[in-house]
Amino acid sequence: MSQNYKLVYFNARGRAEHIRFIFAYAGIDYEDVRVAREKWPEYKKKTPFGALPVLEIDGRSVAQSNAVARYLARKYGLAGKDEWEELECDVLVDTLQDLKQVLWQFRTEQDPIKKEERKVKLMRETIPFYLRKFEKVVADNGGFSVGTDITWTDFVFATSLENFEQIFGKGALDQYPALKGLKNKVFTVCLVFV
Repeated sequence: MSQNYKLVYFNARGRAEHIRFIFAYAGIDYEDVRVAREKWPEYKKKTPFGALPVLEIDGRSVAQSNAVARYLARKYGLAGKDEWEELECDVLVDTLQDLKQVLWQFRTEQDPIKKEERKVKLMRETIPFYLRKFEKVVADNGGFSVGTDITWTDFVFATSLENFEQIFGKGALDQYPALKGLKNKVFTVCLVFV
């Protein structure tokens, strides 16, 4: 029995794009609802936790983008080949979230002096630390984040790496060819399905 899916998010890629990639790659039909910013205060009251994205499955709403992605990945064979690979997917996505949190703190810092201090530490220490580790993982896995085939983690990485390039420039991944290759591969594959 097929399920009816409705993905609700803003008119942006953001925290919903990797979910859209799962649907596209798995060939699953869904309704892609984009909430206009001016409608958000009204719509917010209808969400489980006052945030988007929300996935409605046969009229039942669930929140949290990565919980939704994990659910869909397991359901459609994109969570890894076994429990160990599922664990590796979770570890990488959660570790990437750690980096994204630090980037968010930098981007939202209001004090120009503190912002510059954060930027220096980010560029010299934090970003190279994480990206070198991720680069090694992807290189060791032959171009995938986990195992030898595409997983939902690849979608998370691809969309995050694209955002990274938008923040720091197109050449930001030049020192990380495996990560750049992963991003390009995912976008090439998923755009075929969209």
